[in-house]
Amino acid sequence: MRFMALDIGEKTVGVAISDELGIAASPRETLRRDGSEFDRLTNWIEREQVGEVVAGLPVSLDGSQGPSAVRVLEFVATLRARLTIPVVTWDERLTTTEAEKFLIATGASRAKRRKVVDQIAATLLLQNYLRAREYAADGSNDSGGFA
Repeated sequence: MRFMALDIGEKTVGVAISDELGIAASPRETLRRDGSEFDRLTNWIEREQVGEVVAGLPVSLDGSQGPSAVRVLEFVATLRARLTIPVVTWDERLTTTEAEKFLIATGASRAKRRKVVDQIAATLLLQNYLRAREYAADGSNDSGGFA
């Protein structure tokens, strides 16, 4: 089964999709939040045969949910109403920061970083989610440091 991860921002949505075995995540696209994103996501989910969507929930470092989390939860509610597959939220704390650091380390220009940072953040989010699922399936209590 393929998984799709979404890094949902105010202006864009970063998209990543797993391989068919649900092992590895790959960046796919950054969608503009222009009203068409739900149709585009629905079409993509059908075309790629995605079985579950993972939406990054921007939880504060103290564990609380601020205004950004509320906006993401509204987006998730709309998406759930349109889909027949599960849409889950996953703590995305620091994934955008980690993605930005990765892109800087690779020498990506500021313009390039702006275009792909949401995709990379979605990829990191999805890889963390897949790893946590793997640990849970193994019965291990060690999540490798991922929540």
